[in-house]
Amino acid sequence: MMASTLANLLHTLREGRALGAKQDIAKAMSILGSDVRGPARLGDDCAAIPDGDGYLLFASEGFQDSFVRAMPWFAGYCGVMVNASDIAAMGGRPVAVTDALWSDESDIAAAILTGLHDGARAYNVPVVGGHTNMRSTHNSLSVAILGRANALLSSFDARAGEVLIAAIDLRGRWHDPHPFWDASSALYTAGEAERLRGDLELLPDIAEAGLSRAAKDISMAGLLGTALMLAECSSIGMRITLEDIPRPDNAPMERWLSAFPSYGYLLTARPDDAQAILTRFQARGIAASIIGQCDDTKQLDVLWNGTQETFWDLATTPLMGCAP
Repeated sequence: MMASTLANLLHTLREGRALGAKQDIAKAMSILGSDVRGPARLGDDCAAIPDGDGYLLFASEGFQDSFVRAMPWFAGYCGVMVNASDIAAMGGRPVAVTDALWSDESDIAAAILTGLHDGARAYNVPVVGGHTNMRSTHNSLSVAILGRANALLSSFDARAGEVLIAAIDLRGRWHDPHPFWDASSALYTAGEAERLRGDLELLPDIAEAGLSRAAKDISMAGLLGTALMLAECSSIGMRITLEDIPRPDNAPMERWLSAFPSYGYLLTARPDDAQAILTRFQARGIAASIIGQCDDTKQLDVLWNGTQETFWDLATTPLMGCAP
């Protein structure tokens, strides 16, 4: 019975809309991939451009119109939050953001901009410009961010033989009906933004200490989808044990594996360095554990209650088309 349950769970996640959206990246790669020059690699959370002593980091995020209309303040807040998370996932610190806003109602535009303003204050990242149109026929938002890293964490540097670590802040709440686990905005409104900034600082600290070379923030593709993207970019396989994933008590497994946490990262590390990484997260109250192993199979295999199933075989079915 458990084999059927695991197989059904993985089928549901595999066929989900969020993972399908990641497959759309392959179309962009087929058109734009040849335009990339120098050391930048498509598939990372940010473009990483060497600038002498380190790297300039550049990224952007767009938000669906339905989300922006339903939760305009939170959409604006997320514009900064998710971009700052991408910068941290690359071992960097955010410098500044710009936004592009289209809105058909001034009240919605005001709520979006207020959320953007609050997110900028929460993460201490100034909004330095952008584009505003309040006479549009729809409500859309995109936000771009600039950051800097002294030492890089990359989706392309995970290696077979390393362990896979998940670090997730479980002190949050669901943002129904969307699959968001929010451990950020409540802290900001409670005047605890300093904790948010300190938690993000863990990632560049880990990179600069040489404890990890590869990381990715858990995106809308969920934990397994994010692990799959990391595995594809690094041309490796992974074996993940679901019981070892940090998870809130009130979160069913399927919902949790589909969730986008406001603070959630996957990192790989040499086994000897894993405990030092876990200790850094746990010292700040962030749940962290080893959830799997990296291998050379180019498959993402999942183990649950003693049953193992293959979630995806990258050797036969690429996801984003970002493998080297």
